[in-house]
Amino acid sequence: MTKGILGKKVGMTQIFSESGELVPVTVIEAVPNVVLQVKTVETDGYNAVQLGFDDKREVLSNKPAQGHVKKANTTPKRFIKELRDAELGDVEVGNEITVATFAEGDIVDVTGTSKGKGFQGVIKRHGQSRGPETHGSRYHRRPGSMGGASDPSRVFPGKKLAGRMGGDTVTVQNLEIVRVDTDRNVLLIKGNVPGSKKSLIQIQSALKAGNK
Repeated sequence: MTKGILGKKVGMTQIFSESGELVPVTVIEAVPNVVLQVKTVETDGYNAVQLGFDDKREVLSNKPAQGHVKKANTTPKRFIKELRDAELGDVEVGNEITVATFAEGDIVDVTGTSKGKGFQGVIKRHGQSRGPETHGSRYHRRPGSMGGASDPSRVFPGKKLAGRMGGDTVTVQNLEIVRVDTDRNVLLIKGNVPGSKKSLIQIQSALKAGNK
């Protein structure tokens, strides 16, 4: 079963472990999430818990959204996500999920939206090699020959070309929670996680923790 929480990326820092090892960590601020809906196999065909994170003003929310959060007796939320196969237990609409759900040493999967890089060429976007700089070469950072004049006379779909880079949903698996600060609603996760500062981060139990 899955346990999880939504949070906001604050940035990176480093701490010392008990053995004196310097550990790079990402700071995730996860103020209490509110359970907006509990879905079950009987009513919805699958088990899930819908979480709301980050308050916003009512004027920025439409009537259906206001009615939805009113059932949980809370304010409209900026981010709403579902956790599939969540640990239901005694969870009810209106309950709060805090960082205390996790403990130091837990292995988690972290999902975020990668930083947008704009329109980039094949060298930066796909890691392709460049051409020679000198000796009359006019092939430097272009994608190179493709299609062919006779066969296949076309470019196949999926060809790695220049285009928009970043802004994708990325999940980093099997990261370790180094510290849980319940007073500040903060999680320290070993290593780096996708996304820019202040971006939405979803943390949930690792699917492949047994393989680590």
